[in-house]
Amino acid sequence: MKLLAEYVDDQYPFEYIDHTRLIARAVAFNDDGEIALTKLNSVDKFGVRDYYELPGGGVQSGETPEEAIVRELKEEIGYEVSVVTEIGTVSDYYNLIHRHNVNHFFMVRVGKYVGQKLEPREQAMIEKIEWLPLAEAVARYENTSDTLIAGLVKRRELPILRLALKILTKQGKLPLL
Repeated sequence: MKLLAEYVDDQYPFEYIDHTRLIARAVAFNDDGEIALTKLNSVDKFGVRDYYELPGGGVQSGETPEEAIVRELKEEIGYEVSVVTEIGTVSDYYNLIHRHNVNHFFMVRVGKYVGQKLEPREQAMIEKIEWLPLAEAVARYENTSDTLIAGLVKRRELPILRLALKILTKQGKLPLL
């Protein structure tokens, strides 16, 4: 998958990076042409988490990023999904937890609703899954804070949403895939 960007963490002090986490994330469309955003609302070592991010999660040992995104979205947003296309990879860092993230982004189409299966940590962090038109999701990210963890997520994901909008507009597939 093509590396689209690499970002350093300029929000938290750097000490060292001791591990890399492979992550699969998606721009997930429903039949109404809306995308799923995960609304986080909690407090932890990063501070206040009150922002949106694209759904997804860690790639498990022995799993491909494509397999991970199908599993993660089934758990997080509660839908079976099919991968439409790869978008690209973004490399970023979370200094506070000494981690390098390799984020694999996909465009997916949701299918059958099967119900969320959130882990306890996710239940504590995720306020809701919100479905929005892609252009509205872009605007939501544009209005997100540029600082701390929200700023790091915005920097990573706003270009992905803009790229998805550009791809779909060019293909004449908005509002639906």
